[in-house]
Amino acid sequence: MPHAPCRQRSTNAWLAITGLLLLSALPIIGGVVRLSEVPAVAGSRPLASSVAAVAHIVAMTVYCLLGAFQFSPALRGRRRWHRTAGRVLIPVGFVAALGAAWLAVFFSGPPDQLPLAMVRLVFASAMLVFLALGTAAVIRRAFVMHGDWMARAYAIGVGNGTQSLVVILWTVPLGEVDAWGETWLVATGTLITVFVAELLIRRRAARRRVAAPAETALVS
Repeated sequence: MPHAPCRQRSTNAWLAITGLLLLSALPIIGGVVRLSEVPAVAGSRPLASSVAAVAHIVAMTVYCLLGAFQFSPALRGRRRWHRTAGRVLIPVGFVAALGAAWLAVFFSGPPDQLPLAMVRLVFASAMLVFLALGTAAVIRRAFVMHGDWMARAYAIGVGNGTQSLVVILWTVPLGEVDAWGETWLVATGTLITVFVAELLIRRRAARRRVAAPAETALVS
């Protein structure tokens, strides 16, 4: 019986990982489709934008899939795994966010899609800031703060999956939306993921505050 809480935490962690992998599957499938279309549209847009699109899709795929396993306490406990995965995740995270930002800044699509591109630019910029703060925190060995910032960055990355779900749940019963409607749905999907991540971060912080006095009492 004393090991029951540990087993429960492990089960919850793997359920969370499975959920994140399933959530990542939707944008990854969409990314594979977009990759197959790159050669067809390469001649109609600058080479740099085609490179940015490929880099963004590949990097975001690696980031979402590998990043999900960083939420496993068992794997995080293996410092070699966590550090090795982190050394991959941080660079690919920057590549994914920079690729998205490039595509938004040098947007060349239909004019009515420009607001959606600007929304993506806002989230890509936020992801870059969170990754930078997480990197700075780990350099200072502020590991708790590092984990919080990386969780926020990952929430934006995996938010592409939430966007897809929100769009599906809206359009299936109500029909297709115009460009403005798509912009609002995409923004809502990512904000939902960011909000959930923030709740989890605050819950962890609250647990640490509760545990700290107990540990102090045991030591004294």
